[in-house]
Amino acid sequence: GKDQGALLKATVIDNYFGLPGISGEELVGKGVEQAKGLGAEVIDDEVLGIGWDSHFQLKCKSGEYAAKTVVIATGTKRTTAPLQGLKELEGKGVSYCAVCDAFFYRGKTVGVLGDGEYAAHEIGHLLPIAKEVWLFTNGREPRVVLHEKVRICKEPAEALEGETSVTGIKLQKGEKIPIDGLFVAMGSAGGTDLARKIGAATDGKYIHVNKQMETNVPGLFAAGDCVGGLLQISKAVGEGAIAGMSVIRFLRNEQK
Repeated sequence: GKDQGALLKATVIDNYFGLPGISGEELVGKGVEQAKGLGAEVIDDEVLGIGWDSHFQLKCKSGEYAAKTVVIATGTKRTTAPLQGLKELEGKGVSYCAVCDAFFYRGKTVGVLGDGEYAAHEIGHLLPIAKEVWLFTNGREPRVVLHEKVRICKEPAEALEGETSVTGIKLQKGEKIPIDGLFVAMGSAGGTDLARKIGAATDGKYIHVNKQMETNVPGLFAAGDCVGGLLQISKAVGEGAIAGMSVIRFLRNEQK
């Protein structure tokens, strides 16, 4: 993982069994040290995407990792892009997965909303296909490799334009930039972003799992806030235990 997410921001936790008054930072720290003590290797890196090539490939900022199984436990994004028309045009030119939808924009002009490594990863999938890629950073300095086909707009975007499909994006100062589609890649890739890239079912915000925390992709599991329901530590820990047992069962069946 890249960081400890929303839990790190909790100053006092009073609803987790047996540990009254503990801070989120302290609870995460204890958990990490406990995992290390049991032999787990903890890697601080940003996961940009998940692929498949006879096994799972986790594409990260600093390299790639292979795995027989993956458990997505990334929590859930609590912020969305402050852009008018975004929700209304989802599926009509607004996408959250360049791997999934880049093909539909062959030879067209598209936009990417974001400024970090995740946005750069999405641009990488679009460059060989799109005619031109606009990067909208909403006032932030872009952290991407420049390319002749990439145009950068730092002015904050205000609204998406189009009725049945995306036709352009309006900036705060009134300028309008024509685009045929917009890929949202703000901050780091969330659980549903990663799930979409590997073909797992989602409802747009949460990952679909069964009672064993299995997704529809064999070997891919999810637990915690990223699957919805009660957004509490106790629930996430319980689901993590179920996912862990499901992983063991899956690997044992693979060896038969």
